[in-house]
Amino acid sequence: MFNEKSIQKAIVQPDPWAELKAFTAARIALGRTGTAEPLQAMLQFRLAHANARDAVYATLEQETLVNELHALQQAAFLLHTQAGNRHEYLQYPDRGRRLNEQSVSQLKEFNSTGYDVCLLLADGLSATAINTHAIPVVKLLLPLFEKAGLSVAPVCIIQEGRVAIGDETGSLLKAKLVAVLIGERPGLSSPDSMGVYITYNPTSGLTDESRNCISNIRPKGLNYTAAAEKIFFLINEALRLRLSGVMLKDSAGAISNIE
Repeated sequence: MFNEKSIQKAIVQPDPWAELKAFTAARIALGRTGTAEPLQAMLQFRLAHANARDAVYATLEQETLVNELHALQQAAFLLHTQAGNRHEYLQYPDRGRRLNEQSVSQLKEFNSTGYDVCLLLADGLSATAINTHAIPVVKLLLPLFEKAGLSVAPVCIIQEGRVAIGDETGSLLKAKLVAVLIGERPGLSSPDSMGVYITYNPTSGLTDESRNCISNIRPKGLNYTAAAEKIFFLINEALRLRLSGVMLKDSAGAISNIE
């Protein structure tokens, strides 16, 4: 005869997907209540969706970023694209790829004599990513640049910026290479993911095959140390080979440059 304990054991079966949840933040093994998702899973989805939307409409914490850069003995420019606000940025992508007149004048008046590297912090589609992750990565990169003897332009903090904004900005600062740290399109499990786009000889009109991309920089993705290693390796190789993009491969391996 069946007792209560044996019936319960027969009914409750372990979920074979449950162990996989330890390896990913993806929405797997959610279970179900009848034909619908469990209430907890549905509420978590709504929260993740709200966080992603908030990231898109977040703003750069300019004052904090500037203060943190100054603490690293690094000068900074505050710049803006031709997208006057977030609505324009989202509706008219090209406006996020060019600097406005005031920013162009500011860089021209600086009268740069040339640099090896120009770092840009652009909000992209997640200012949250830049506010959270940009300075920790820059903090690791600057000593590596100094040790390698690379000159670094004042860091440019750009509102309503897209990846291609680095081309015009780097050209105006006469930089050999530009690295754009930018907020990536938010996902339901990663509203704060940061990417870096590296372009040798930045010039207006370049397209994506001219760039190298490192993505998913965040503690739960590519951590700061690993990201800085990859960025530094690609920058060194780009300057050595005088190229970037599809012709430049990441063969850095697992050797650490950062102690």
